[in-house]
Amino acid sequence: MSPRLRHLSTLQNLPRETIERLLDRAEALRDACAHGTRKLEILKGRTVLNLFFEPSTRTRTSFELAARRLGADVVNFDLGFSSTSKGEELFDTLHTLEAMHLDAIIVRHKESGTPDELVRHAMSGVSVINAGDGNRAHPTQGLLDALTIRQHRPDFENLTVVICGDIQHSRVARSDIHALTALGVKEIRLCGPTTLMPAAEEFPAVQLFDDFDQAIAGADAAIMLRLQKERMASIDLPDEVAYFNRYGLDKRRLALAAKGCLVMHPGPINRGIEIASDVADGAQSRILEQVGNGVFIRMAVLNEVLAR
Repeated sequence: MSPRLRHLSTLQNLPRETIERLLDRAEALRDACAHGTRKLEILKGRTVLNLFFEPSTRTRTSFELAARRLGADVVNFDLGFSSTSKGEELFDTLHTLEAMHLDAIIVRHKESGTPDELVRHAMSGVSVINAGDGNRAHPTQGLLDALTIRQHRPDFENLTVVICGDIQHSRVARSDIHALTALGVKEIRLCGPTTLMPAAEEFPAVQLFDDFDQAIAGADAAIMLRLQKERMASIDLPDEVAYFNRYGLDKRRLALAAKGCLVMHPGPINRGIEIASDVADGAQSRILEQVGNGVFIRMAVLNEVLAR
């Protein structure tokens, strides 16, 4: 049996057994809390801090709901009124917060590797959970995407999954690849403009495409990504209309995929740029299911690192 996690920074090199345990626990907690209508007391007396240095709607809210549904106390760190705005070093902030006897810190930061740095500098028994760092990792998003796929297509070894869009700047894409690879997905395809694709050596086991029609042909799940312009320096991109024509998911392209292909997106959605509205809201869309699964996955992770 794989050891219990104390921190969760990345899904890279996480064993399949651990990932499956978290997926199983998410579904068990979903049932135990009656899909969120019943509060549990598993983490009663524990305190969880949301430490978000980047804007977030889905991730921050779902972590807060997850902690509260498990009975934990939640503190949301307000950067606008914190000493970090006065120049305090992040590690001094960490030690100050540790002195208040927190049990877990959930951190989102624009710099890749920040959660690992917090783990290395922590002086107490606080657990660190990565809610997204730079373009490196978003482990709970990778888990909730895997859970959403498993609920409809548990036969991972027979699946073809395409991830399309801004792969280079996407922490979601990297965590999805790590999760799906560990779970034994047959084929993972990446598609996007060449300027937004990772180096071939970063993911030697995946297939790289420039033509979205070819990439989505026969796919069982399509994960669409937004253009992360806030992380780009000077990259030559087509305008939004041209981008949608080449890399947007519309009904014509969806018809090229396997029957019942799952349509997914981590949000926020830019309608008419990476996905058409009638596809985002269509019968094959699992986007809102992803949002709902995010709460239960984050309950599972908090339970994993904090339950006595």
